[in-house]
Amino acid sequence: MSKNRRRSPRGRHSSMRNVPLRTHWLLLTVLVVTLSGALLLQGYAHHMFDATPDGAAPRTDPASAAAVPEEIRSGGPVIEGAAGRTARPAPHTIALTFDDGPDPRWTPKILDVLRRHQAHATFFTVGAQVSAHPELARRIVAEGHQIGVHTFTHTDLGAASDWRRSLELHETQLAIAGATGITTPLLRPPYSSTNDALGDVDWHTAVRAGQEGYLTVLTTQDSEDWRRPGVAEILARSTPRGADGQVLLMHDAGGDRSQTVAALEQLLPNLKAAGFRFATVSDAVGLPSAAPPATSVDRWQGLALINVLRASDWFLGALSWLLWAAGALSVLRAVAVFVAARRHVRTRRRPWGRQITEPVSVIVPAYNESAGIETAVRSLLASDHPVEIIVVDDGSTDGTADLVESLHLPRVRVIRQQNAGKPAALNTGIRAASYDLLVMVDGDTVFEPDAVRMIVQPFAHRRVGAVSGNAKVVNRGGLLGRWQHIEYVVGFNLDRRLFDLAECMPTVPGAVGAFRREALLRVGGVSDTTLAEDTDLTMALCRDGWRVVYEERAIAWTEAPASLGALWKQRYRWCYGTLQAMWKHRGALTQRGQAGKLGRRGLLYLLMFQVLLPLLAPVVDVMAVFGLVFLDPVRILGLWGAFLLLQVLMGLYAFRLDGERPGALWSLPLQQFVYRQLMYLVVIQSVFTAIAGSRLRWQRMERYGSLRIPAAPAGPGA
Repeated sequence: MSKNRRRSPRGRHSSMRNVPLRTHWLLLTVLVVTLSGALLLQGYAHHMFDATPDGAAPRTDPASAAAVPEEIRSGGPVIEGAAGRTARPAPHTIALTFDDGPDPRWTPKILDVLRRHQAHATFFTVGAQVSAHPELARRIVAEGHQIGVHTFTHTDLGAASDWRRSLELHETQLAIAGATGITTPLLRPPYSSTNDALGDVDWHTAVRAGQEGYLTVLTTQDSEDWRRPGVAEILARSTPRGADGQVLLMHDAGGDRSQTVAALEQLLPNLKAAGFRFATVSDAVGLPSAAPPATSVDRWQGLALINVLRASDWFLGALSWLLWAAGALSVLRAVAVFVAARRHVRTRRRPWGRQITEPVSVIVPAYNESAGIETAVRSLLASDHPVEIIVVDDGSTDGTADLVESLHLPRVRVIRQQNAGKPAALNTGIRAASYDLLVMVDGDTVFEPDAVRMIVQPFAHRRVGAVSGNAKVVNRGGLLGRWQHIEYVVGFNLDRRLFDLAECMPTVPGAVGAFRREALLRVGGVSDTTLAEDTDLTMALCRDGWRVVYEERAIAWTEAPASLGALWKQRYRWCYGTLQAMWKHRGALTQRGQAGKLGRRGLLYLLMFQVLLPLLAPVVDVMAVFGLVFLDPVRILGLWGAFLLLQVLMGLYAFRLDGERPGALWSLPLQQFVYRQLMYLVVIQSVFTAIAGSRLRWQRMERYGSLRIPAAPAGPGA
């Protein structure tokens, strides 16, 4: 990518407007908050669910029941906690109850059995299950059964805080109201059993529930079908020992309930033959109607809850597929880049042809580059290849041109022009160049002594029209510098090796690039219609049939932004300019030859890995937090560690290829928490800017004076 540093108070660039975009950030915030809220609700509903079977782990210590009144302990299973009253079923009456549903497999089977035997029951439903299967809740009510509350996530109310207890009951009521249009005062706390098993915390829960208008329904007989002990055992435990009425506990969800269905098929006719009748809880204890209609507000809130949960289920499913696809593509990209890099190394061991020894014109566009221009020019003069240096001063106000002229350096020309932008400065240099091979370099870049010689050798091949050099970060001392150093070596340079082999190089960086003059003239020079003039020019050369290659041995050093603000401005312009160039050259997708390779390989690669995947990155981060909170954090950390290991391995290989010490890679894990987020926000900002049709101004990057001339003996060009 280029480092444009122009400001244009007049001329063409005066029409560019820098429109502040606020709406898209508001929209992005709303989308992320909405996504987070939906995932939070989905995670609470489905992943805070307590799947421990009823009775599997008794919680209450009998010694902690001092606060439970004796009349409650010895009373009936239906408790009005606030008033301290109980009720029990009439003799020869079975209040058949089912917990944990509705379940899409087992609840319909149980309803079918009840209908065949003309029996009614009470279903204590879990709110999350009602939201997932509202049609089953409607069927329960429509077939004359009673519905009750079994909390929203099957949580232990005795161990829950007051706010969560209220939330569990309220959300379940809303789900029932939204699904059926009624409400219910019946509550069965998960993990409850008989009256004499009540402890202080259970009694406190019953009292609080009574204050909110609920009747707590316990049991007198437990089929223990949750153990799946066999049909005969379930029948034995479900059969009363006398004529007393019973509240019988069974389950229609929570696992394989085939034994429950089979036992129920036998239990109903057996007990009817023994003189028992089956009734809902309200009918069994003589209560008035326990199904008051829901208010319009509760009904609509319930429908909204159900729809949000179902939408979040669908969205999470779609998102999971997208994340798997993104992960697979990332791994595929890593493999492709690794294989391409190995092949590139072997390919570059072969010479391009005859050695290029003819002189080269080096064009240095400069705007207010007084901080580093002397170092840049002197490094070029130290080249071991004959060069002429053309410094094009683009209306600098800091004395850049005066400084270069005062040095009185040989083979260095200074051309002054009014401020017109970097493309205009480059075109001025092209017209003034004396030789057929041109090297374009930014005014803040320092060349290694052999860089010019190395970068022009590929021109021995007649099809090569441009060559990308190897730009390296010089100010890599702090964390930000290290992260950019890693990105240059691992991201940019590995990608360039892949692009080179695929013959679809999209960018020759403005910091270090070489061009055949004939190729530049054929495409009309450097265009000023995009902010990424280097990418625009490279794509134009590819579409004109020229091959663009990468020469990693042509090393130049450049200053990287030293602050997050400066980095944001630079990458924002790079990304926006790249989008402009991609759109401008979209016609390459349908062309043949070299242009088609750029379109169907290079442009699609950029679209997939530099636009679409970064746009998914905020979702990935939200999903990662979701997984740590609601899923298995060890598994999530393991997946994160695996991808980090993949990046480290790629980093080690890339650093080895570039001859760099791998010490900077220790900061790679930290890069995932600041740098990565900044990069995808840049893409989001750029995409919205492009969609809105806004334009950006040329910007000058701050210079830090950290460049030094590489120590090397003078070559032939001295």
